[in-house]
Amino acid sequence: MIRLEVLGAHTQLLSTLCAKCPQGPAGCCKAPPEMDWSDVGRVIAGGGRDFVLARIAKKELIPTKRGLELRRVKRREAPTHPMERKCVFHGPGGCTIDAAMRPATCNYFLCEDTFIEGGERKGERSAVLARQAHGALRAVFERWDAEFSERIAARWPEGPAWDAAFLDWLGEVFVELEEASGTALSALPVPA
Repeated sequence: MIRLEVLGAHTQLLSTLCAKCPQGPAGCCKAPPEMDWSDVGRVIAGGGRDFVLARIAKKELIPTKRGLELRRVKRREAPTHPMERKCVFHGPGGCTIDAAMRPATCNYFLCEDTFIEGGERKGERSAVLARQAHGALRAVFERWDAEFSERIAARWPEGPAWDAAFLDWLGEVFVELEEASGTALSALPVPA
């Protein structure tokens, strides 16, 4: 079963199939996505500046040329579980941070098997709408990341300082880009 929660840039695609992932309980979290510029801006615009600064200080988020890398750690969730390398924010019950603090990819990504088992090929409405939302969100975030990259390179040719002022700027630019996106987000499919 696939469920789509349309929330603009905060849209989530959820599936009960993820609990049965053949990759094990960590699933996609074994290889977490980067928190790209648009992700950082979205988190900051939503009030997450202190969260980001604290996680950078703890080295859970590591600055890169395109945003922040989510650190991977090797641990087991229970004595009987194997050691796994996975996202620092993955715990026994899944992600330990609020959806508003995650990279957007964590909120809207579903693997190909999930779309297939969720009934996309059979025309299952929820799977078809989820695939459409995934494609639209991916395109919007890629466009925003390209815009962020250009602006950051122009403003900080030597690279930005990861401080409150820079993060606030990212949040402001995100709001600007989101408001200018027009129909790109308002056209996301809405489940009946």
